Amino acid sequence: MIRVEHKGNENMSDLIRVENLTIVARGDDDQEKTIVKNIRLSIPRGEVLALIGESGSGKTTIALSLMGFARKGCRIDKGSIFLEDIDLMSLSQADLRSLRGRRISYVAQSAASSFNPSMKIMHQILESTQIHQSMSRKAAEAKAVDLFRALALPNPETIGSRYPHQVSGGQLQRLMAAMAMITDPELIIFDEPTTALDVTTQIDVLRAFKQAVRERGITAVYVSHDLAVVAQMADHVVVLNNGEIREVGSTAQILHAPSDDYTKQLIAAARPVRNAAKTDESDDSLLSVEGLAAGYGKIDRDGRPAIPILQNINLSIKRGSTLGVIGESGSGKSTLARAIAGLLPSSAGTVRLADEVLPNRIEQRSPDQLKRVQIVFQNADTALNPAHSVRRILTRPLVFYHGMTKDDSAKRVNELLDLVHLPASIADQPCARLSGGQKQRVNLARALAAEPDLILCDEVTSALDTVVAAAILDLLAELQRELGVSFMFISHDITTLRAVCDQIIVLYAGQKVEEGSRKHFVQPPFHPYTNLLINSVPELEQGWLERNKHIRQTISVNADDQQLCGFLDRCSVRIDGKCNKQSPPWVTLSQGNEVNCHLNDEELQQYSMQTPTLKSSSLSTEDECL
Repeated sequence: MIRVEHKGNENMSDLIRVENLTIVARGDDDQEKTIVKNIRLSIPRGEVLALIGESGSGKTTIALSLMGFARKGCRIDKGSIFLEDIDLMSLSQADLRSLRGRRISYVAQSAASSFNPSMKIMHQILESTQIHQSMSRKAAEAKAVDLFRALALPNPETIGSRYPHQVSGGQLQRLMAAMAMITDPELIIFDEPTTALDVTTQIDVLRAFKQAVRERGITAVYVSHDLAVVAQMADHVVVLNNGEIREVGSTAQILHAPSDDYTKQLIAAARPVRNAAKTDESDDSLLSVEGLAAGYGKIDRDGRPAIPILQNINLSIKRGSTLGVIGESGSGKSTLARAIAGLLPSSAGTVRLADEVLPNRIEQRSPDQLKRVQIVFQNADTALNPAHSVRRILTRPLVFYHGMTKDDSAKRVNELLDLVHLPASIADQPCARLSGGQKQRVNLARALAAEPDLILCDEVTSALDTVVAAAILDLLAELQRELGVSFMFISHDITTLRAVCDQIIVLYAGQKVEEGSRKHFVQPPFHPYTNLLINSVPELEQGWLERNKHIRQTISVNADDQQLCGFLDRCSVRIDGKCNKQSPPWVTLSQGNEVNCHLNDEELQQYSMQTPTLKSSSLSTEDECL
């Protein structure tokens, strides 16, 4: 058995012990295949064990089996799973239900889809205590409030009276952890709980999770593909590939001295590196956006939407280049892409493609204008019809934009699949049978079918594991070299943008606060908000979370006075009497980036260098991101 050795107390007993676990799944041909093979490990009480690996490696399947559960189409074929001296495989379904939510709890990846939108939060938090009759409702409510406070939730006494849609994504994720902790479980399974969160929200959630787990002595399994997150949370790491254990060790050993080649590949993929820097300094502008404003809801007499999102956005993208757009959730990144694509009509400003002003509504654009600007959405699962074949999805734009015949389109479908490194054999597969990485490649191939000048990529790698995400980034760079296509790449990860983009703009609360080339985002000075974003990206170092206690996240909201800095209420270096009275100017800093701020170059440099993270090796030289 591969044993996870505990630290400290040698009398500490194993809470979980897994022996020869094998799980099978029924395939499309109705035949069973093994997806998890002879897993053997143990977890001492009070430890946090991380399961890492690519999509399909078996991480979540193994984690769910620790509750005696297998997803639809899967079954546990053999092996034993012990919770102390209880073999879960010998229990009836009724006995297993009595353990789930009481001794073992689960925190899912998407809290938004796990809460009932029609029920108040407190009712859902207390549900397991009522099912297991572990305490009175009054005692459970008091305990829930204590958990809300321990998880650093705002207004702990009243937040439970809200509905799920009335709290932020990061708050909802912490509320889901409170739901899992309310019965004092011995084991909590965290299944990719921060994957969908932006970096500043993630750091708050991680800090709350870690503090609660440590203070309450909870044993935890943390499923993730993000090694930097694992470095902050886990004592030990199990590396999985194709349902088998490739390596197991302490977090420090896995990060700094991995022995298995696959583990080394994961570590390398966590540090994206651009293959070659561009030297083309051409001023050939493909897209220019001037004074763009957009939002949602009814437009008033002054031309303002009921819910304004973007304000006075200016940007340009050169032919064959990539513009990165970064910001937190709610900053307006996706709204910007939708407005450029015409999916969301702008309320002010112009979008110009080469020398042609594009109509602000998609239905007013000509077929030629439509094909020249394509958008690839974040979630390929919702962007692609799962029942349609890959061929059907790729054929549609070929017919619509190019009027191809059936025979011509069949040949072109194969060419498009080759472009995105997919085999022609999947053309007749329904999208539901594809992996996450394959779906995203089909999503990209559909955009390429139009033969566009510009592709808007909206968080296209955020839901992918590091290896698959790195492959997608390499693919985009290859397509740009071969086809000369331009990209606007939206992300909340500055590391990714520094690796793949030529220019970067930073959005906050619908305003552009900084712009510069990628080399300008390696060393300070930065805008105070950019500084926060950069310092909120976890590093592949244990203890990073504790060393950066100064980083605090609060909800991003648009400024009441649209002429003032949107970051005003969160800025720790604001100048009262100036920042809260005057509109900030655009200033060009010494290294070349432009910021919308009242602070001068020297003041921003001093502020940025006060933050320990900026002195780390990951940001030390321009060469590391080229």
